[in-house]
Amino acid sequence: MRHLQAHHITDVYCVVDDLVSEPPKPKGGRPPALSQSEVVTILIWNTLTVKQQTLKDLYAWVDRYHRLDFPALPPYNRFVDHCHRALPVLLMLLQQTLASDAPLKFVDSTMLEVCRLVRADRHKICKNIAQFGKNHQGWHYGFKLHAAIDLHGKLGGLFFTPASFHDAQAMPAILNHHTKIAVGDSAYGARVMGRHLFETYGTIVVAPPHYTQKRKILTWWQYKLLTLRPKIESVFGYLKQQLHLVTSFPRSINGYLLHYVRILLGYQFLVG
Repeated sequence: MRHLQAHHITDVYCVVDDLVSEPPKPKGGRPPALSQSEVVTILIWNTLTVKQQTLKDLYAWVDRYHRLDFPALPPYNRFVDHCHRALPVLLMLLQQTLASDAPLKFVDSTMLEVCRLVRADRHKICKNIAQFGKNHQGWHYGFKLHAAIDLHGKLGGLFFTPASFHDAQAMPAILNHHTKIAVGDSAYGARVMGRHLFETYGTIVVAPPHYTQKRKILTWWQYKLLTLRPKIESVFGYLKQQLHLVTSFPRSINGYLLHYVRILLGYQFLVG
């Protein structure tokens, strides 16, 4: 799917429609203008092509360029309602597309700021949910995405937390019994968590030694795996710089979740 044409939106719809089961039609009231398959197709196709940041821009794009594909496109406010109602379906599809059975995974986390740091005290939408967190780039206010990818860059595990959550504590949520080796940076080298993962999943954690450790031995295969670890940093860079994963536009918690999920699902279709 690297050379997409306008007619390929039909192919995306066919794939989505095979995976999505439509809810039973209500006995009374107005029927929905768009099916869930159509809504999911619009969200995925936008991420695959023009990569717009907001639902408002996305709606204007559909209205201008895809009216023939979606002749029953409702007004903007009803379109937003359709998108929010499709969130459980998007989560289900994202879960199905994860490369959860990959034996080798690269793990890391990235900050998802919900606003600029100077506005954190006035930010009300994510109040009591978003928190302050610090990494090598400094302080951030918002959430943190913990992720695992396979050797080809496909997402294999996801976990959203407040920005203050420690990286190593998220490993049980993004790994499983299929994971034989997990490669991360020095934040994932805690001995207690490594023992817990080996006893629970049979997973070996490969991480560079802490800068205070002077006598830790590194084998050749561990060194080779650590040289491949920047793959996940490249994935985060693409998600944030090209697909606009970080945003401050949503006006609700569900709006933030919808934005994150549609971007991640579009990425899975892009690399899958």
